[in-house]
Parts: sequence; C-alpha cells; structure tokens
Amino acid sequence: MSTAAQPPFRLLPGRPDSPVLLHVPHGSRAIPEGVRDGILLDDGALERELDHITDSHTAELAGRAADACAVRPWSLVNGLSRLVVDPERFPDEREEMRAVGMGAVYTHTTHRERLRGPETDPEPLLATYFRPYAEAMTEAVDARIAAAGRAVVIDVHSYPTAPLPYELHGAGPRPPVCLGTDPFHTPPRLRAAAADAFAGFGGTAFDTPFAGTYVPLKHFGTDRRVTALMIEIRRDTYMTEPGGPAGPGLDALASALAELVATC
Repeated sequence: MSTAAQPPFRLLPGRPDSPVLLHVPHGSRAIPEGVRDGILLDDGALERELDHITDSHTAELAGRAADACAVRPWSLVNGLSRLVVDPERFPDEREEMRAVGMGAVYTHTTHRERLRGPETDPEPLLATYFRPYAEAMTEAVDARIAAAGRAVVIDVHSYPTAPLPYELHGAGPRPPVCLGTDPFHTPPRLRAAAADAFAGFGGTAFDTPFAGTYVPLKHFGTDRRVTALMIEIRRDTYMTEPGGPAGPGLDALASALAELVATC
C-alpha cells in the first residue's frame, strides 16, 4: 500500500484554451506507509473500508471522457486515498461531516467505527497533504481563468447503491446520477446541460443524496467566473459493489461526461 514513488496528485493537461477542469478527488486507494501507521484498522478491515469509501474507477472514467472530447479538458486527479485527507472538505468548523468524524482528516469510518485514535493531531496531515492539494487546485483554476476567462470545475464521484451509516442525508432518493450544485457557482445552463447529458441512465436528481460541489476557497462564493458541478454516479450503474471491477456502463458514462464537457 506504499506510495513512495507516487505523486500525491496529477494535473493532466488539456487544450490550452479549455476552461474545463475535471476533478477526481476520491478515486485512489493508496495510503503512504507513514499515514498507514496512524490508522487503527487491521489490513483486512482497511481493505473493506477502502472498498466502501473509494470512488472506484472514477479516474478511468474521467480519462476516457477527456480522450473523447474534441477540446480536451484539463484534469486534476488525487493519487492518494481520501483516508489520508479529504481534499474536498472544509478544513474548519464549516464542515458538517465533522459531526460523524469525517472532516478533512477522518477519525471514523463509513460505519462510524474508529479510524484514528482520539490523540491524533490532524495538523501534520493537513500541512503535508491537504494544503498543497488545495493550492494546486487553486492554481489550476486560476490558470483556466487566465487562459479562457473562466473556469468550469466538474467533480467526478460515485456513491453506493445502499446508504452507509456515515451519510447525513442518506434517507432521500438515490438516483443513478446525482448532480450536486451550489447556488452561487452552478448556473441554470450548467444544471440543464448535465441533466440532458446523463438522462439516459435511468434518472437524475439534484443534490440527493449528496449536495454541493467543490470550488477552491479563494473563489468560493465570490468569483462568478468559476462555475462548478458535482457528478455523483450510483455505483451499480458501472461496477460491482462494493469495490469490484468496472462493467460496460463505464464507457457510456464517459461518453455522457464528454457530452457535458462539450457544452461548457
């Protein structure tokens, strides 16, 4: 499970004038050895937790979509598991998932068991992994604004067919494709384009069971040049759950994502 030779994230270039940045934050299972030492789970339990928490095959999905685009988007792909740090969480009290021990540094698992001990200091993980990632994402968005006058962040995620105990809003509908939005950063045109692009998978819905989308804090709530949308794909549409192989649905979803990118 060591990632000594693996960079913590990769910025994959697109066409210089593309405004689109595909963001894949939760697709890796990799955990550096030093971080593994601070996790309480034994190896078997950790593998089971990774099955549940990882958005498996989303990096492949985004890569296939990028390959299919006439104007190739840029991509930022996290090379580490969200059990190291979750780069999409607020790093402070604004983060509602802190209520279940899943803020920027997780202390609990998807089944609300202890992941790290109560004595864990999150600061070394934030300094080593969270803040550099946030800076890289901010720089990538700034570069799209400089090149294209705007940036469109499309977050690529997946979620389980059945709710897991950590979910704060798991009682609502679980459509094949959930579209997460932000009232400031997700304009009606982007909402409509995403609903159209993913209409063929059995249904879409907005902000259920997961709401919101990722925007760097520098731009969040202030810069309308940055638009954003989260794509949450229910895992039974493209893979064997909880952590199994991808199926034929992956190609169709990649085509839909490429269709969405073409409208941006």
